[in-house]
Amino acid sequence: MNFKKTEGLLTAPFTPFHTDGSLNLHLIPALVDKMIADGVTGAFVCGSNGEGPNMTSEERKAVAEAFVRASAGRLRIWVHVGHSSIRESQDLMRHARDIGADAASSVAAFYFKPSSVQNLVDCMSEIASAAPDFPFYYYHIPTLTGVGMDMTEFLRLGEAVIPNLQGIKYTATTIWEYQACLNYAQGRFDVLYGFDEMLLPALSVGAKAAIGSTYNFAAPLYLDVMAAYRSGQQERAQQLMINLVNMVRVFVKFPPIPAQRAIMHMLGFDLGPCRLPLTQLTNGQYTQLKTELEQIGFLQSLTTQRPTAVLGANS
Repeated sequence: MNFKKTEGLLTAPFTPFHTDGSLNLHLIPALVDKMIADGVTGAFVCGSNGEGPNMTSEERKAVAEAFVRASAGRLRIWVHVGHSSIRESQDLMRHARDIGADAASSVAAFYFKPSSVQNLVDCMSEIASAAPDFPFYYYHIPTLTGVGMDMTEFLRLGEAVIPNLQGIKYTATTIWEYQACLNYAQGRFDVLYGFDEMLLPALSVGAKAAIGSTYNFAAPLYLDVMAAYRSGQQERAQQLMINLVNMVRVFVKFPPIPAQRAIMHMLGFDLGPCRLPLTQLTNGQYTQLKTELEQIGFLQSLTTQRPTAVLGANS
């Protein structure tokens, strides 16, 4: 199994739905084309922002297949395979390998939760063993799973029993632990950062890659932050980053995933409604969000990213 550390940004795409709640796979090629035009490295599909836990396993397979097919090797496609059932996760893991994806990743079980780091490692080992020749990443997101454990200890225990463990998708604010994971075993593992609004702090401790939801619509702006930081333009990087932080501060006044889907709609991509228990913004919320984003100049900064035609949910 060839292993190369990830660099750049991976988008966590939103799954498009028709107005009746069914999958809208026809929109995925347009989303992939936008990602490529925006300069991202890959896509992390069926995760939190993709509403993977809100879909059946068969739907998740269909979405993963659509992204792999649309990418045609132009993007690295990572598939989230986490599930409350380890057997379902194993099936999704094998499927991701078989369709030609580049890697799989799983959250911890979020109903019956792991009780210790060793228990978590045992669970991830079971999932990863379903496709032992396929790169596997643990998806650390304690704010959603309720499982917050020592990730350096996870790497220490995991490296001994999960041969295909490549690293962690690290979505937590504990930047000091993230730094420790980056440096564990002389930097052996690929550890990608997952909080978009903390990208600059992550870069400061050594991040080379990140996965996030706002990269769906603002990747070029984040890539500017990365370029400024790496060229030694610290003040410019800070100024670019505060503009993005201000954008995040606006949309988190609303339910975050529906708000970001609304931003995609403002840019011409009608992704359809969310699935319960998530609900789309009301007309009043949509208008307020758009107004506030315009007031801080964010939508204007995305002008060059706007598609030439509106792509509807029933395309």
